[in-house]
Order: sequence, then structure tokens, then C-alpha cells
Amino acid sequence: MKYEFIKMQGCGNDYVYIDARKYTIEDPSALSVKISDRHFGIGSDGLILVAPSDVADAKMIMFNLDGSEGKMCGNGIRCVGKFVHDIWGVDKDTLTIETKSGIKTLKMQLDEIGTAVGATVDMGHAILSPQLIPVDLDGDSVVDREVEVDGQKYNITCVSMGNPHTVLFVQNVESMDLPSIGPKFEHHPMFPESVNTEFVEVLGENLLRMRVWERGSGETWACGTGTCATVVAACLNGHAKKGEDVRVILNGGELVINYTDERVLMTGPAVISFTGEIEV
Repeated sequence: MKYEFIKMQGCGNDYVYIDARKYTIEDPSALSVKISDRHFGIGSDGLILVAPSDVADAKMIMFNLDGSEGKMCGNGIRCVGKFVHDIWGVDKDTLTIETKSGIKTLKMQLDEIGTAVGATVDMGHAILSPQLIPVDLDGDSVVDREVEVDGQKYNITCVSMGNPHTVLFVQNVESMDLPSIGPKFEHHPMFPESVNTEFVEVLGENLLRMRVWERGSGETWACGTGTCATVVAACLNGHAKKGEDVRVILNGGELVINYTDERVLMTGPAVISFTGEIEV
């Protein structure tokens, strides 16, 4: 079977996009594993199917590089918006995308010829209840809570943006050994659905540097939901201010996040890397 695809990235968080209107994929989990391999496949952080929706302009179905299905991807959904606007030709400044975390609204950013180059995404409200994140800790929220992981003590803040995140503020994020530390958080029993882990250094007022270990993918160059969770945690810990734009520097670029009690807005790019056809 041959599939046409588009490789897109947002701040280096790259996925392979396939038009689910054209293809019926029996095992998208296995396909994600195959095409994500950077030596024997296309190379990506996973697979995203762009499908029709009965309740929105399109539906995003995403899989991580290990084949596990994800609920939401902030960088991925901006690229879905570009796909729907530029490839499907849905000529609207505002798009709605159905995800497993609900319907998200995108305000598209267009260049002078009307091509989508990015988007501001209303990611909805941040979830702080431990039961809903989920994290197996007591209380109404987990903010700057000391825990022990693999014999080491860490202070964590837990947030869900439709998927679970735990945020750690560190002194020197570049020196962190994420391949060693990340899996210990990802698979810790306090996180019953595993977890994405953000390691964050405060660089200045409303300026953060973040690295991320994503469940099912390892360290990626960016994570949209993780960046949102990071800014929520920064506000809760006094490192940033609610209602103000906060710049977050990632391995692959920069996102701007604005957090209030009602919603989290994420602004960033959506870029086509290349197009092609793969035979499976």
C-alpha cells in the first residue's frame, strides 16, 4: 500500500500527516512505528491522521512514535490547522479541530498570499485536580510538591492540558540527563497513565527555557501542551504572571503562552518540511 504524506513541524516537533479522507488505515499504531523510525522510515515524533469530523472542521487522530495513541498535541494541532486551511482549502481564519481532549479553536496566522504559517490555539482551561490529571497524590492540586523518584527528591507541579504533565523547575536545564531521568518519571506508579515531564529554567521575567520528555516519544524538540503546562506551573509558582504573554524557549524554537483561569492560549508556527509517498 502506498500513502501520500506531508511532513510538518512546529518548533521541531515533527509529525507525518496523512489525509484520512483518502486512505483507510487498518492499523495506524503499527504505521506510526514504521514511519517514525528515523533510520528505516520517514522519521518523526509520530503520525497524525487528518480526518473528517461531524462536529468540527476536521478531526486530529495522533499516534506517538511507539504506536501509543495520544489525546492532544499542541504543535501537531497547529499543523493540522495548516493542513485543513492550505491542503483541504477550508478558507477560514478560525478553524475548529476535534481531538480526544475535546474541540479546540485555532485562529490561523496567514502570510501576504494567504498561506497559513502558524496559529493561536485556545487550549481550554488547565486542569489541576490530581484525580483528573491523573496523579496519585492527595489534595486539591499538586504545586511545588516534594516527591521521591528513584531515590532522589524533586519538587513537582502537576497539570493536565488534556494529557498529563509534571513540571520541575531546575537551575541548569541544559545539564539535565533527560534520557536517564525522563523514563523514571514517565513510568512512575504515581502517574497511572504515565506522564510528560517538563524540565524548566527561569531565565527572566516571563521568559522560560524548557526541555521535555514526552511519554511514548522520549525527548522531543518541543511540546505544545507541555509548554502550556509549564507556563501554568510557572504562574502557580510565582515565576510568571497570569494574563501576560510568556515566552518559552524550546530545543526547536519558541512558543508564546498566555494563561488565565479560563483558558490557555498558545501561539506558534506551523511549517511543511516536505511531501512524499511511502510504500508500506
